[in-house]
Amino acid sequence: MKNKNQAAVQAIDEIEEALRYIARSGWDGFDCSARCLETLESWGKTPVGVKETLEDIRRDLGDCRRCGLSAGRKNIVFGAGSPGARLVFVGEGPGFDEDQQGEPFVGAAGRLLTKIIKAVGLTRDQVYICNIIKCRPPGNRNPEPDEVETCSPFLRRQLRAIKPEFVCALGKFAAQTILETTEPISRLRGRMYDFMDLRVIPTYHPAYLLRNTDKKREVWADMKLLMKAMGLPLP
Repeated sequence: MKNKNQAAVQAIDEIEEALRYIARSGWDGFDCSARCLETLESWGKTPVGVKETLEDIRRDLGDCRRCGLSAGRKNIVFGAGSPGARLVFVGEGPGFDEDQQGEPFVGAAGRLLTKIIKAVGLTRDQVYICNIIKCRPPGNRNPEPDEVETCSPFLRRQLRAIKPEFVCALGKFAAQTILETTEPISRLRGRMYDFMDLRVIPTYHPAYLLRNTDKKREVWADMKLLMKAMGLPLP
């Protein structure tokens, strides 16, 4: 029953995403060709007991043109790490270095995240790292609500494919999107949330720590809470 429910949720996400794209594009009709109907018929038809993989999701994402961010990007930044990770780090969106390399968290903030992961007692290969949105906003601006709305179904599918026990939401946009709240990150951090079969701990984004070094102590407190929940040895 659980697999059937997951397939249904996946189908709804895909249909919702397609309808938003149609609305934004100004379309006033539908292609009812045999090929189109065959595509619609296939949505959400992952066989019961067959788990959607990250490769399946990346293939479906394709050369994404679902929002305006595609016009200015160099690379889609899908995610990296272990497909069976117990812990997933979710950030906001790619920056310049990430857009150039097509990998998440490879710039200055990424190097700090690597240190945080090491301090927890893990390596980047043992966790999975991704973002709410997969394309860099111009000038590293904050993502717009419609961009988050368009891209977040792919994040949800990634989390369903990985099935982590824990998610560390890095910064305001990740925490608010995953927990479906408007609370500021300063109020969300400092505790663990049980949400949709996940244990979620929000904390400040590494890029924020580069500008506000005094907040590192609070992030370390969050990481110790995470380590305790994961059963990892505390320093």
